[in-house]
Amino acid sequence: MTKSKTKKTAFSDFKERNQKSGGYLLKKKIMGGGVSICRALLLFGMCFLILQPILNKISVSFMTEEDLYNPVVISIPQNFTTENYKIAADILNYKEALVNSLFTSLTIAVLQIAVCTLVGYGFARFKFPFKSFWFACVILVILVPPQTISSSLHLHFRFFDVMGIIQAVKGESLNLRGSALPYYMLSAGCMGLKNGLYIYMIRQFFRNIPEDMEEAAYVDGCGTLKTFVRIMLPQAKPIITSCFLFSFVWQWTDGFYSKMFLGTKPLVSTSLARLVDSLGAYIQRVMGIKTTVSLAYSNCILSTGTLMIIVPLIILYLFAQRTFVESISSTGIKM
Repeated sequence: MTKSKTKKTAFSDFKERNQKSGGYLLKKKIMGGGVSICRALLLFGMCFLILQPILNKISVSFMTEEDLYNPVVISIPQNFTTENYKIAADILNYKEALVNSLFTSLTIAVLQIAVCTLVGYGFARFKFPFKSFWFACVILVILVPPQTISSSLHLHFRFFDVMGIIQAVKGESLNLRGSALPYYMLSAGCMGLKNGLYIYMIRQFFRNIPEDMEEAAYVDGCGTLKTFVRIMLPQAKPIITSCFLFSFVWQWTDGFYSKMFLGTKPLVSTSLARLVDSLGAYIQRVMGIKTTVSLAYSNCILSTGTLMIIVPLIILYLFAQRTFVESISSTGIKM
């Protein structure tokens, strides 16, 4: 039977069944097609709203200043140039800032996830005194913004001491500001950036895993630590990957802790905040002329710098997207 005859037979069969149903099948097919079209239009609109600003920044980053004021040029540059990337890289001190941000974000993210995984597993599986109280403190860490305790953090690490021991030995307290040590101390104590959220997510994931798996491991002779490492951690790979991505991205774009503790150490997040302010001084230093930078060109350089900062995050997501999507689709919230 040829393909055309097959289609004709299928159409005749559908027509016959539609007549028997009083036109219900045709109405159902039309409704299904209408719903599919509306869903496609809605998804296209949402994707366009998300991608349009990025596409606009990509277009502007390759334009000259003349193209920015040319009413004919909308999305495609008339005078294509890569000079904007060179200017942004020089002002951002891009190579050094990129290396510093990669090292800081990666080490902080690994430390945060290691500690939060242990704490989240403890909340999910063990009973200990004041468990509800301590978990309420975790929720407070999520709800209370770090800016509310900025003064306390500044004073604590500016005059750092442990029960007066350091001052008794050295005669004065330690000044830890200007180093990455406060970062690591806060993260190790589960008080770093968004640590409360990671503990909550990991706790909810472990609560959804049946306890029979752990009981079987205990029967086979595994201890608590061995069961956690060999049985539970492989099961928690999706949520750990998701929390690592969140931690890395938030640390990468963080400006609060970076300005408070690291000072003048070049990072991509702090360098981007000074990009527009430094543009005029850069032009004067390179070209030897003092000029006022136009608003459109300032936004062009800012868009270029923003793209240079988010590219590493996009690359990271491309490598981890499968596990990340798996975590989002498989993780439920069990209260």
